[in-house]
Amino acid sequence: MHVIFLISALMSVLAVALICVFLFANGIPAIRQIGLFDFITGETWKPSNDIYGVLPMILASLYVTAGSLIIGVPIGILTAVFLARFCNKKLYKIVKPAIDLMAGIPSVVYGFFGLMVIVPLVRNLFGGSGNSMLSACIVLGIMILPTIIGVSESAIRAVSNEIYEGSLALGATHERSVFKAVLPAASSGITAAVILGVGRAVGETMAIIMVAGNQAVMPSSLIRGVRTLTANIVMEMGYATDLHRGALIATAVVLFVFILIINVLFSLLKRRSAK
Repeated sequence: MHVIFLISALMSVLAVALICVFLFANGIPAIRQIGLFDFITGETWKPSNDIYGVLPMILASLYVTAGSLIIGVPIGILTAVFLARFCNKKLYKIVKPAIDLMAGIPSVVYGFFGLMVIVPLVRNLFGGSGNSMLSACIVLGIMILPTIIGVSESAIRAVSNEIYEGSLALGATHERSVFKAVLPAASSGITAAVILGVGRAVGETMAIIMVAGNQAVMPSSLIRGVRTLTANIVMEMGYATDLHRGALIATAVVLFVFILIINVLFSLLKRRSAK
């Protein structure tokens, strides 16, 4: 059984290694041909003219991810605190299954909801077409809620009850004990929840395609359309050939490095908070 468990663990490592080999083996030649500086900092994406600049998609991915975190993280963490420390059992039996159900809803359903509800709402309130960065941020903020709530709730429940009781013994109220004693003790797990939320937001494709407008231009406003790295790959890979295909795989390399940097930064932050 030890051997079986070891093989199972190594399968994940092997899968990641194979993905790395494929991406870099097929993406690096295209980056070399286009030019690393031109590819990363270029502001124009025109495959018909062999012009490939992914800076607009990089910025769009950053902005959309940051916007979804601004919406999803506070709501998700506060919801987890409510479920773990304030919610009564009868209400918990209703709210918790509903949140779990959100995690199983396909992304295309979220995209359709955004297209039918969020996009018209943004259009009526702020003008424009409604297919915009703001719509993408709202939809992604909703999509990452189940991940953040589930992991954060588990982290809060894992905190020893002695910490909470010790705070009460010192004269703190229930609310103060939760927010000043329990939450800091669960900060490591909550950070992990945020990391998973970032991963979900960065990697989302279908819902973004349906609500973001898919304009390969520099992001200049919340109510203008944008195109993320994932959307750029999916929209054009079906008909891309030669250098165009290589440029899309190179875009995947940029996305892979982007996610890797985010995970490393959050891991360092998590380690620091744990200390």
